[in-house]
Amino acid sequence: MLAGSRSLACCSATIVSLALSVPYAQAADLRASVRAWREAHERAIVTQFVTLLSLPNVATSVADVDKNAAYIEDELKARGLETQLLRAAPGTPASVFGQRKVPGAGRTVIFYAHYDGQPVGQKDWISNPFEPSMRTALPEARPIDWQGSGALDPNWRLFARSAGDDKVSIQAMLSALDALKAADIKPTVNIKLLYEGEEEQGSPHFAALVARNLELLKGDLLIMGDGPMHQSGRQMVNFGNRGITSLALTVYGATRPLHDGHYGSWAPSPAVMMAHLIASLRNEDGRILIPHFYDDVAPVSPQDQSALAAMPPVETELKRALGLAQTVGPARLANGYLEPTLNVRAIHVGDAGPAAANAIATHADASLDFRLAPGETPGHTRELLEAYLTQQGWFIVRDEPDLPTRLSHPKLLRIVWDEGGAIATKTALDLPASQAVVASIGRTVGYRPIELPIVGASSGMADIVNQLRVPMAGVSIANYDDNQHAQNENLRLGNLWDGIEVYAGLLADLNW
Repeated sequence: MLAGSRSLACCSATIVSLALSVPYAQAADLRASVRAWREAHERAIVTQFVTLLSLPNVATSVADVDKNAAYIEDELKARGLETQLLRAAPGTPASVFGQRKVPGAGRTVIFYAHYDGQPVGQKDWISNPFEPSMRTALPEARPIDWQGSGALDPNWRLFARSAGDDKVSIQAMLSALDALKAADIKPTVNIKLLYEGEEEQGSPHFAALVARNLELLKGDLLIMGDGPMHQSGRQMVNFGNRGITSLALTVYGATRPLHDGHYGSWAPSPAVMMAHLIASLRNEDGRILIPHFYDDVAPVSPQDQSALAAMPPVETELKRALGLAQTVGPARLANGYLEPTLNVRAIHVGDAGPAAANAIATHADASLDFRLAPGETPGHTRELLEAYLTQQGWFIVRDEPDLPTRLSHPKLLRIVWDEGGAIATKTALDLPASQAVVASIGRTVGYRPIELPIVGASSGMADIVNQLRVPMAGVSIANYDDNQHAQNENLRLGNLWDGIEVYAGLLADLNW
């Protein structure tokens, strides 16, 4: 059953055996101590989280991002961490770095999250995105007086930009540190925290920032706290993410709009040309038709195949929840994550509704993105696409074409690639560090978490993973239906409570 929560109780008397490095009873004591602290401080935790969420953090506003960085740095200092604000260059957004060296710890773990957010201009926000509002779940979203009520219901939602993506991971870490200190529990690993301030811009300066701070950032494992949990509501660990590259296309017709009665049987339609172009790139089942596009895709390992097969099925109920009569690609949702995709983000030509005119437009625009599987690169993807389109007779330009160019080429296409892009990153599931994360979380939640070989989303994680040569595990705690990147982004309170316990376990019960 689809749910935004997960149970921390044992699933049954036959919990899947975990390769425990400490007695389960010890882990249960740790969890009980953290839970008791959280239950006694729930309103203080939410109050602190509301303060963090109230800080505007749209990634394109460096001034706002810097205010967030200063606040987070102060919070880390208050917890005894050594801190620095790292920048790739003056004027670029800061990444907040904090560290705590633990006497006797043999491993160093880097915890990553980002504190910047997506724009907030989407329509139909039910409240100001930077004035956090406690409500019931959508679609009802009834306001709740959480400050004047009794116990806080874990199914309540806190609505605000970045509530789920990705300030929740920062708040969970802050509260986990508080809980461990209150219980006088020492972490088992050296702690390094790296909180990025431009992830929602595509991390354009992150690679340079990492390169300037390799010695400072080095460690034995990177834990990425980003993204939603599995649709089943069960705790999940992922071990990579896909790459990405994106572009804008423009096809051209006449230099002025033409009456479609007088010219519709004679002048070419940019709308139809764009439709044929896009249809030539992928079929109805989502398969990319560009020749040799799949040649670089890394084969799926037996370990990944087993992990995918063991994932709980959610597709039937997910189709019902989303109103889908059919799907594309593999029958199992996660099975497609190790393959590339081509998404048509937008198509625009002419006008509709009251502004519609019986005219042939002068041009048509489209926006596309490719999610890249392990083995593929943005550069080679661009080469393959442009070679394929050239073979189809398209003449490619980078700027607005002049009249001689228009007259010389019947199939004229402007391509503008977005800056940056990212390759996929992938850590093997059977590494000792990978299984240590799975085991630690399993001891916290009472069942073996789902192991997802790779998530469908993309990030700049390849920059830090490849430069530091460190294995990576993604630990998501936000509810799967958190509306990230969209209006009415929200976090289910119970996911924050559970996340505090998971992070406390990773700090004080992680060994390999």
